[in-house]
Amino acid sequence: MTLVEKVGVLVFLGVIAIVFLTESKILVKGLICLIRRQKPMRQVLLTRRAVLFHCLALGGVICFLYGYFIEPYWIEVNTIQLDSPKLKNASLRIVHFSDTHCDHKLRNEDKLVQMVNNLSPDIIVFTGDALNAVEALYRFQERLRTMKAHLGKYAVRGNIECCYYPAVDLFRGTGFQRLNGNSVRITKDGDAFVIAGMDCPGMGTLPSPPDGLSADDFNILLYHAPDLAETIDTTIFDLYLAGHTHGGQVALPWYGALTTLSRYGKKYESGLYHLGLDRTDNDSQTIASKETILYINRGIGMENDPAPRVRFCARPEITVYDIRPATAKESASKRK
Repeated sequence: MTLVEKVGVLVFLGVIAIVFLTESKILVKGLICLIRRQKPMRQVLLTRRAVLFHCLALGGVICFLYGYFIEPYWIEVNTIQLDSPKLKNASLRIVHFSDTHCDHKLRNEDKLVQMVNNLSPDIIVFTGDALNAVEALYRFQERLRTMKAHLGKYAVRGNIECCYYPAVDLFRGTGFQRLNGNSVRITKDGDAFVIAGMDCPGMGTLPSPPDGLSADDFNILLYHAPDLAETIDTTIFDLYLAGHTHGGQVALPWYGALTTLSRYGKKYESGLYHLGLDRTDNDSQTIASKETILYINRGIGMENDPAPRVRFCARPEITVYDIRPATAKESASKRK
């Protein structure tokens, strides 16, 4: 956790403590007035200051109930349109989910399968943190087994399973191919897509992405955390898919995630980022920019204890990437 995140969390918890301690003090004073009949209780409970803290405390309770009972089960589907000059004919739909954190209680697993299958994906990818409890392994595997994709299903392991469940065969019998330092090449309509992946060995340890990839192909990297954002070779990878942050799991309006537990803190919280690397073209001696799109999925589940089992302003997410030739965008523009 970065210093900014630590300060943000402490301030947030401090404000909550002040509100509820003050509200408790006001209510106790009101109760004492009621018992002793020294003065009307409304003189304590209905002052401007008291009403302000009543509203703040009530709002806090409502936010907690919403974050506990509603938002964790309200999955959002986000669609990203990517147009690539590397493609001539093929369009590809990738459906991405992450951080299921399956445990003893059934939450979003059945809904997740239904929503993914309804999206009719060519490729399904999972970017790690499958379990909070090994007893939920059967549920995780059964749901992954029933997901359907036209061209394949691929996954990497997150820091949770690498650290706590290293011997568990997460993807056995699910149809998902685990990628760890290797890649798979997929062809469709004469175009090539390469999906590479690496396990996340633990925070602070950064593996080297697979080599031997061609810049002529559309290359996709799967890695659990956004921690490779500033070391990835943007001349090779077109799309970098990650999870891990949960979008903060608890985020505040205008401020965003309280904490991401990732290498770069709040710099890469969730959603879409453009990673660019300037390089010198030896032929023309000009600076050319190559770009990698980073997308951080907010995940489906929630952190294990002692983290609070709530989500606030960070809904569970399924991401859809519709990748198509750049010429398709040009043709659409001309028709307009």
